Amino acid sequence: MDLDVQSFAVAHLRRRPEVVETGGFVIGIDPATTSPHLNYATPLPGAEPTPSDVRALVREFRTRGLLPRLEFAPDAAPAVEAVLRAAGFGTEAEHAYLVCTPDTFVPLTHAGAVPGADAAPHAGAVPRVETPGSDEDYAALDAALAEAFGGAFPPSPEGAARLRRTQDGGGAVRFVRVDKEVAGGALCSAPAVGMAELAGVGTRPAFRGRGIAQAVTAELAMASFAHGARGVWLEYDGEGSRRVYERVGFRPRGTRLYVSLPG
Repeated sequence: MDLDVQSFAVAHLRRRPEVVETGGFVIGIDPATTSPHLNYATPLPGAEPTPSDVRALVREFRTRGLLPRLEFAPDAAPAVEAVLRAAGFGTEAEHAYLVCTPDTFVPLTHAGAVPGADAAPHAGAVPRVETPGSDEDYAALDAALAEAFGGAFPPSPEGAARLRRTQDGGGAVRFVRVDKEVAGGALCSAPAVGMAELAGVGTRPAFRGRGIAQAVTAELAMASFAHGARGVWLEYDGEGSRRVYERVGFRPRGTRLYVSLPG
């Protein structure tokens, strides 16, 4: 599964507006932002880069004023981590990831929630999940996710536009509205090499505990399978999140490493 997830990471970065391939690495660049979370590299599966390859990789970032940064599944490219460490790259984080397949998927009404998808969200009901249909919907979801993640990603027209591009480009974006307010949502990439990434699952603090994360996760997994994915993967933050995803059918499959080179 590490190979599948790493192959997806490569294919996904190749969709970026600007792509640089050098020495066994793929860099995905979004010229609209300098965010290191949107401008980063990943190795090709099985890559065996040399120190010279890593220096060339760093130059590509530095000449653009970007932080040299990589995200990857180390078991899919075992030779990469050591050469990055030797060049001074340090660990930002190491996250376990989960994968859901059509065989493990648990439909929402059987995932620990009570049937009633058309009901308004409240304790015991399945929240009604919607697809954004207007610029106002995308902007409201972008703002809701910014609040859900504590302002780490401030709301912006560019953020709303990225959500729309995900939906329009073969991926899926879903949200839940409570009393006419967007309470939370998430997005899933368009499938590539048979896999899709589910990300940005967030609920505004005032609306937590109502099953919103579970509902949008289930709906996005179903949408991805309908679009041809044979697996959907995600990373989680904390045991509470992991339990939510496992109720939908996500299972532990490996780890991903985040490294960068400050200075």
